[in-house]
Amino acid sequence: MRDLSVRLPHPPTLADLEALPAHMRGEIIDGVLYTMRRPHGVHQHVVGAVCCDVHGPFERGRGGPGGWRVLLTPGISFDRETSPEESPDAVAWTRERVRAPWSDAPITVQPDWVCEVLEQPTRRHDLHTKRPFYARMGVPWMWVVDPDAMLVTAHRNEGGLWVEVGVWGDERDARLPPFEAVPLDVAAWWVTESA
Repeated sequence: MRDLSVRLPHPPTLADLEALPAHMRGEIIDGVLYTMRRPHGVHQHVVGAVCCDVHGPFERGRGGPGGWRVLLTPGISFDRETSPEESPDAVAWTRERVRAPWSDAPITVQPDWVCEVLEQPTRRHDLHTKRPFYARMGVPWMWVVDPDAMLVTAHRNEGGLWVEVGVWGDERDARLPPFEAVPLDVAAWWVTESA
């Protein structure tokens, strides 16, 4: 598997991200620039399905409690010097913590939940680089969604380490923390031949 990190003669900046070709995207984590191709169909389908299922009841309050801000692939700055922009597949904050994260600058408030959807060739990067980074940054909840295995694993952060709290795959009424107030149709997220 290829290394996604890029060696630069200077610490990477937001200008380095903006200079990437249109078919590439990038992230800066712990002072390292990582580049990758833009996600393809299956990945985008699953990210959209997860975000839609969480957004309706938890941001909009449609059939659920509301009280959250949910975004798809936003730019987040965990640390302006070493990690000026990271981009999880989906993230959410409680409204008490973020009233309106709508601006052109990276968001500087740590999320309450992140979701990464695995795909090749970024699978190793998501699991080996991003997952421990989110734990160190103190993100309370993380979902790792694996479309190939048709599984989603929920993790809770305990002292900078992820603790697995459950795995779901074909449930139509899964209650995944921190969004267990509303059952989610996890089985509908997967791309199958009958879809």
